[in-house]
Amino acid sequence: MARADLILSLVKASRQGDDRGVRKAVEALAAEERAKKHTIFADRLLAQLRNDGASNFKRAAQIPARSGAGPLVAEIAPARHLEELILPSEAEDIVRELVAEHRRADLLRSYNLEPRHRVLLAGPPGNGKTTLAEAISDALNVPMLLVRYESVIGSYLGETAQRIAHLFEHAGSRRCVLFFDEFDSVGKERGDLHETGEIKRVVSSLLLQIDTLPSYVVAVAATNHPELLDRAVWRRFQVRLELPAPSEGQIEAWFKAFEERHGKRLGVPHRRLATRLNGASFAEVEDFGLDILRTIVLLRPDSDVKGIVERRLRHWAKRFTPASVDSTDSR
Repeated sequence: MARADLILSLVKASRQGDDRGVRKAVEALAAEERAKKHTIFADRLLAQLRNDGASNFKRAAQIPARSGAGPLVAEIAPARHLEELILPSEAEDIVRELVAEHRRADLLRSYNLEPRHRVLLAGPPGNGKTTLAEAISDALNVPMLLVRYESVIGSYLGETAQRIAHLFEHAGSRRCVLFFDEFDSVGKERGDLHETGEIKRVVSSLLLQIDTLPSYVVAVAATNHPELLDRAVWRRFQVRLELPAPSEGQIEAWFKAFEERHGKRLGVPHRRLATRLNGASFAEVEDFGLDILRTIVLLRPDSDVKGIVERRLRHWAKRFTPASVDSTDSR
């Protein structure tokens, strides 16, 4: 909400004795102040929730974002920029719309509308799901919180649901991107006969918590196996994007941007590179480019850039594949 609307909501909830409404309004105000770098004031606002003896509130930021197995989230300072990414045109348009909605959230809220804030990314590994989440975080100038499943998933009945609740309450204390990688590991189809009752309860708890996230928290879930997701999961996400492996044209565009970014010409036409690397993921293309840069740096000032690229292309053509490794091991 806009600041004026938040204050009105706070007064209304207070008059009605709505503890939950007061808490949500104060947390939203605190998140807004923290985004303005008014961290001391934001902490004082949240401290009032903790110290108010007449309520049952707890300061969300004070709830330990960790379990006995370690931190529930890892905070990442985003280093990837939206302008650097090579995205399908439709996906790029939708992501830019999403960013614009959050940058102008006050205008939307003046019309009683909220920005979309639940995003599901699907596609084969290595094609930019994590990178896109990081770029959204960078575009919104907020931290990215990466969920650590090894700390969230507990071995005792009810333990995981409690940790999930703590996780979401911690994330809801400020503006951020909450990123779930390999979301199919916790959002599995509840009709799967091979899954335990505990996993089904975890999915139900997770969906409930996603529904209660404030709109200033952008939840991004990534999966390599969308077919494994519970059907109810799909309905929770307002934005659903597929990130496929790059086309030859996208690989060509990537190498053009790569040369401009690093100020180094590779001496080989972009079209030829794209043709030779056709079928690679974006992660493999990036590894290829960085390998060339490392070699150039080590061999300067006498480096033969075109020769280095040609050698890398020959090596790429002979690279090991999982199938070839398996056949070698089976001999």
